[in-house]
Amino acid sequence: MKIKILGCYAATPRTITNPTSQVLEIKNHMFLIDCGEGTQVQLRKHKIKFSRIEHVFISHLHGDHFFGLIGLISTFMLLGREKDLHIYGPKGIKEAILLLLKLGNAYTSYNLYFHELTSNESEIVFEDNKVRVSTIPLKHRVYTNGYLFEEKITERPLNIATILNYDIDKLYYNKIKMGGDITLEDGRVIANTELTFDPPLPNSYAFCSDTVYTTTILPIIKNVKVLYHESTFLEKEAHLAEKTMHTTAKQAANIAKLANAETLLLGHYSTRYGDINLFQKEAQEIFENVLLGDDGAAFEF
Repeated sequence: MKIKILGCYAATPRTITNPTSQVLEIKNHMFLIDCGEGTQVQLRKHKIKFSRIEHVFISHLHGDHFFGLIGLISTFMLLGREKDLHIYGPKGIKEAILLLLKLGNAYTSYNLYFHELTSNESEIVFEDNKVRVSTIPLKHRVYTNGYLFEEKITERPLNIATILNYDIDKLYYNKIKMGGDITLEDGRVIANTELTFDPPLPNSYAFCSDTVYTTTILPIIKNVKVLYHESTFLEKEAHLAEKTMHTTAKQAANIAKLANAETLLLGHYSTRYGDINLFQKEAQEIFENVLLGDDGAAFEF
């Protein structure tokens, strides 16, 4: 599982910082999460192949999280894209994008599929045989969702030494990988746990963008491997976090601790602060394993 941060600062873009956007690579998928202004420039800068992006997940309709989407869609068209593009986001995103395309008489040559979200409950929005993506309802000034990306366990590794002891035909190997027990010719049933090893724990990534501090998300993100949580302010500006419906670094760390997350990744820093290391220092008072997101940062788990 790889995460590339294209931008992770709040509000307006600057020459030295970019608004929220990141790329998640998981089980051969490349998902674009949020698409703030300048995202396509960051994709080019970090040599990320546009063609691999087939699914875009937008948390909410504030500009620093989706103003780059129309530009990216237009560039895909200019590059002669033929692959379908799926866009997940709040109701209204289809109207906003199609209006801009209509006014510019610039309809795409590829299929655009909008999956508009309205539910205040967690729901599965994408699923195949490798990955499941669910929403994480958040509390912000407008309708907002985070997203939980989860690998699926598909096969159990074979314990070949044990299998050979029972002289089991290779024809049954696939059944064993998928968790099946085996009945021998003499009627004995060999449990799958004896014939296989436990697979590695699946990766999971929870993206929690703009939100006030809320514990309602805990049942959804419990035991997540990596939690990205916005940390717009330091604790001394907690009053501003509450007023603007954002979170402090210490509050993000508390969510990570309560969720039993393995790693906390911080981002969405207010540009009022000159040193983002202060966010890590503050969060580590509550939760030890804290990473700092920053423009261009890459993480592999």
